[in-house]
Amino acid sequence: MLTRRHFAGLIAGAALLPVAGFAQRRTQDAATAMPAAGERPWKAQIPVLRIGLMGGENETDRLGRYGAYQKLLEETFKVPVRLYPAADYGGVLQAFSAGQIEMSGLGPSAYAGAWLDTNSGVEPLVVPEEKDGSISYVSVMVVRADSGITSLEQMRGKSLAWADPNSTSGYLIPRFALRKAGIGLESGQYFNRVGFAGGHEQGVIAVLQKQYDGAMTWASGQGEVAEGYSRGNLRAMVDKGMLKMSDLRIIWTSEPIINGPLTVRSALPAAFKEDMTAFHLALPKTHPTVYEQIEKGGGTGYRSVSHAQFQFLVDMRREEANERRRRS
Repeated sequence: MLTRRHFAGLIAGAALLPVAGFAQRRTQDAATAMPAAGERPWKAQIPVLRIGLMGGENETDRLGRYGAYQKLLEETFKVPVRLYPAADYGGVLQAFSAGQIEMSGLGPSAYAGAWLDTNSGVEPLVVPEEKDGSISYVSVMVVRADSGITSLEQMRGKSLAWADPNSTSGYLIPRFALRKAGIGLESGQYFNRVGFAGGHEQGVIAVLQKQYDGAMTWASGQGEVAEGYSRGNLRAMVDKGMLKMSDLRIIWTSEPIINGPLTVRSALPAAFKEDMTAFHLALPKTHPTVYEQIEKGGGTGYRSVSHAQFQFLVDMRREEANERRRRS
């Protein structure tokens, strides 16, 4: 049986290390360049490029952030691109399982879930790099600044909102970390009430509107806290005028978590995967505004990754499923 100590070591950094035998490519590499525009042979197999958009943000804002990205893909590869915003994370996982999309940016836990649901039918291409060149982010617990709550201990008897059951930072990792600390996570144990907000943005709004005392969400963990960090849900909400960081207090931060990958179906042509990898590696250099829009802020670009770097999350999701079966 996989142990919590095993998982703790992976969360703390083992999954962030380079993989032996895998040549990682970076936006910052001198040879990185945007693929030449033109129709590709893979268009015969992919006449329309369908991209799933994860939940956790209202649909209008999601489509708005991805509009220029959609147009740039169409101009570069001469193929129609369709965006499919899902109501929640599970919608994108189901679309991968049904072969209804070719590509999506996923959180690390959602990637692990899609990999399990499709029997290894998806694979990661690249992950974002933060401003210091790392490829990790953090889960944070936020409360209202005027709540009087200044620590996790003071959340005892209060209400907590998870983001989504397929979210890494909004559910899987904080649940693991809090259980490891001996905190019971059923309603009425440590917290008087726990529930799902329906996404990261919705969870923060629920705290601001006093529907929950605290909520889990994600941030790069770098940059100015007053700006919502350099990248993440808090930064996106600040940039959209939905949030003033002075209205929130961060009372808990996780250990580093590997960033979520741009994910494609494994059965698609190798040339398509290479084009998508090259396009995204070059995007921050050639179209920085588009890059910052889709990444909810910016860092140094992207880095290529392999499935091996996410295997611990596959194992963790299996363990979480076993835990649920033991409780039922």
